[in-house]
Amino acid sequence: MNSVYDFLKANPVFHIATVDGNKARVRPFGFSMKRNNMLYFCTNKTKEVYKQLLQNPDIEISVMGGDGTSWLRARGRITFDETREAKIQAFEESPNLLKIYPKGADDDKFVTFYFTEAVATLYSFTESPKNITIV
Repeated sequence: MNSVYDFLKANPVFHIATVDGNKARVRPFGFSMKRNNMLYFCTNKTKEVYKQLLQNPDIEISVMGGDGTSWLRARGRITFDETREAKIQAFEESPNLLKIYPKGADDDKFVTFYFTEAVATLYSFTESPKNITIV
């Protein structure tokens, strides 16, 4: 899991794919954190992505490495963590979130979620794919 987290931190803009009915939806994300050895993300409860995750918690993320020769794909199932502790950690790790959520951990729209089961593959144009168990 650490290598996946490190790759995301080195390349902070990634894309999360969800399902909306029977259609794929993809959007950029820029926040990830490690908590209790789990890979966390966050979103806003008013967004469509939140509604999609409630309906179908299976996601896939994809991120291109800054070197242009490597990329990571991870897929799995998520669950929400609405604990104050998770929210506080998110704002501590990314104070820029306060620009979107001025109430910080007390903002009812803010929610974190994490992989409960997931696998990742690190791809490269120069090496064989490497499978990584996240959870």
